[in-house]
Amino acid sequence: MKIVDARVIVTCPGRNFVTLKLVTDDGLTGVGDATLNGRELAVASYLRDHVVPALIGRDASRIEDTWNYLYKGAYWRRGPVTMTAIAAVDTALWDIKGKAAGMPVYQLLGGRSREGVTVYGHANAETVEGVLAEVARYVDLGYKAVRVQAGVPGLATTYGVSGDKMFYEPADAAVPTEAVWSTERYLAHTPGVFAQVRDEFGPNLRLLHDVHHRLTPIEAGRLGKSLEPYALTWMEDPTPAELQDSLRLIRQHTTTPIAIGEIFSGIWDCQQLITEQLIDYIRATVVHAGGITHLRRIFDLAALYQVRSGSHGATDLSPVCMSAALHLDVAIPNFGLQEYMRHTAETDAVFPHGYHFADGYLHPSEEPGLGVDIDEDLAAAFPYRPAALPVNRLEDGTLHSW
Repeated sequence: MKIVDARVIVTCPGRNFVTLKLVTDDGLTGVGDATLNGRELAVASYLRDHVVPALIGRDASRIEDTWNYLYKGAYWRRGPVTMTAIAAVDTALWDIKGKAAGMPVYQLLGGRSREGVTVYGHANAETVEGVLAEVARYVDLGYKAVRVQAGVPGLATTYGVSGDKMFYEPADAAVPTEAVWSTERYLAHTPGVFAQVRDEFGPNLRLLHDVHHRLTPIEAGRLGKSLEPYALTWMEDPTPAELQDSLRLIRQHTTTPIAIGEIFSGIWDCQQLITEQLIDYIRATVVHAGGITHLRRIFDLAALYQVRSGSHGATDLSPVCMSAALHLDVAIPNFGLQEYMRHTAETDAVFPHGYHFADGYLHPSEEPGLGVDIDEDLAAAFPYRPAALPVNRLEDGTLHSW
């Protein structure tokens, strides 16, 4: 089962995606997501110029060996571009493996550990009244968990608050736009938002909030403590995690659970956070953390320390990645939650898939492999469009984490 063709497909059905499609000599195909939001062409070039030539003629069944070949063989290890490229190859090979076996990928990972994958949606609005209406909409759709983001009085824009409530995409211009941030305004306003949401929807709805790396550890501890009465499922990315030891300070000041990891590219980025139990949920994802093979290693390590999965699932991950994530989610013993932002109709058409949402759960495809593909002819009708993520400054002009 040799790889005879490898195609890197860049398309923009509303936003940019990069997809790797592998073809074997016996006619099997596999797809892998290679999208790195705002840096898509860097990964496309890495694949086309460095990875694809090395794949032709390789045995598609040797997933583990190929992973190590691409990781150790490059010499320059880790980093988001390298690991996203490796993830695309790895995911495509798992897709092929499932098709060769005649089984959905989750069966190759040990079979089901649950009947469905609990997902959360994004309720956001400028005002508290608008937030309550958005939470109600997700509850009506059947969601059992909702992320809540609200506008901050005095700030023109706030992360997570979008015009299109279902298809939020922050990469909004060819050159990064700039936003203004105030930690003081945010800390004063946010607890009151959750007080009203919890009062309106009671104790059983799971509530989440994304801080988006914007606080110092002690500020994050203060926020977490102020949110304790509202029993959040998690407070996401409360502080930049490059200094993993900083999470210990947050732990000393709050029992609000912590979720971190959507920008991690490997197990080494979260080793201390997991082994010292400084987080409760690990948010690493298939496309940015080296594919199914490597993400499974992260989740296995996390299981030893009672840390659960909470994988990133925004619209910058294509349906290929979402499908791969669901196969892993349904199989691992320490699953927690899966983020689920719905794709546009144009995206769903370019990436036909068999996973589906019902009663608050996502269900992976039962087709052999991942149960997702890319319509290459339709993809070609949506050419690449430069789109960068914003940057953030404090009110005095100091550059701050976006």
